[in-house]
Amino acid sequence: MDAATLTYDTLRFVEFEDFPETSEPVWILGKEYNALTGGTGPTSDTGWGCMLRCGQMILGEALVCRHLGRDWRWAKGQKQREEYISLLNAFIDKKDSYYSIHQIAQMGVGEGKPIGQWYGPNTVAQVLKKLAVFDTWSKVVVHVAMDNTVVIEEIKRLCMPWLDAAGAYGESEGVGELNGCLEGACAMAEEETALWRPLVLLIPLRLGLSDINDAYIDTLKQCFMLPQSLGVIGGKPNSAHYFIGYVGEELIYLDPHTTQPAVEPSEDSQVPDETYHCQHPPCRMHICELDPSIAAGFFCRTEDEFDDWCMRIRRLSCNRGTLPMFELVDSQPSHMVSVDTLNLTPDFSDSDRLERFFDSEDEEFEILSL
Repeated sequence: MDAATLTYDTLRFVEFEDFPETSEPVWILGKEYNALTGGTGPTSDTGWGCMLRCGQMILGEALVCRHLGRDWRWAKGQKQREEYISLLNAFIDKKDSYYSIHQIAQMGVGEGKPIGQWYGPNTVAQVLKKLAVFDTWSKVVVHVAMDNTVVIEEIKRLCMPWLDAAGAYGESEGVGELNGCLEGACAMAEEETALWRPLVLLIPLRLGLSDINDAYIDTLKQCFMLPQSLGVIGGKPNSAHYFIGYVGEELIYLDPHTTQPAVEPSEDSQVPDETYHCQHPPCRMHICELDPSIAAGFFCRTEDEFDDWCMRIRRLSCNRGTLPMFELVDSQPSHMVSVDTLNLTPDFSDSDRLERFFDSEDEEFEILSL
């Protein structure tokens, strides 16, 4: 027994060497394995999943606003609404959950990111956009604004799909009515006739070359002050954080780098939810330490909220001494090429053609200058 105890204690101090990455087959006890996948795939997202988790956090905040309201706050031990339990189940670490780490990682393969590879803000934004299509419960529109440009017309077509069916977009008199209902919308499915589908707007940006340009700092701060703000995903090279605000010259952020066991629902379908919430003060870092590659997020539950957001963004762009992080336009500029023009399929299977638009690490962002 003493020898066994000694051996066990000794092992605790041994540094185990990672298995070599090789394409050669690995044979163990009569069974063939692949060293690159371990035979069963990753059992943890440690070392590669931080940006994926940040994507879950920013979308989770959007869905809280969608189903529970922006003023909702979590309290430990408090009985929660059914919508809250459904929201947790959408993110739980199971293959069939809408926004599980499994779904995000697998969908990322279509964006040219093998499972286990680190994501950038743009890639995770594109993946969330694609996954949201299958979320029939939340019915949100996730729109990723590319080329530093938010096109109002494009967003309104996405959030109000009945406009195209009615042939009414852009008419000065608005949408006509026929027999007491919206013309063209009557024949559409019920879920498509909502006047506005809640919008999750993600804007990938590059605010400098290797460091953030000082001219963007005040604008970035002001974005955190907007009532529609979902925060920012970004961080430092290969270390992602979810930024939720600022104080003085410091950004306030949540850090996903604490590895925790996967949560298992109980027999009554209740989910132990303590690990879903931050129970200690959030972290802070100086704003100048921020990597310039980020994605800013905003949530607009109604058309009025989106119109209000547009008004506020235009006011910010008029402030002297600050540099806008992105451009807000009424219709698509002639120099922009839409995804529809490329005839890309919804699953974006043609990764080579899509790389120039959606690659996260080498994207050719336009660097705005003074």
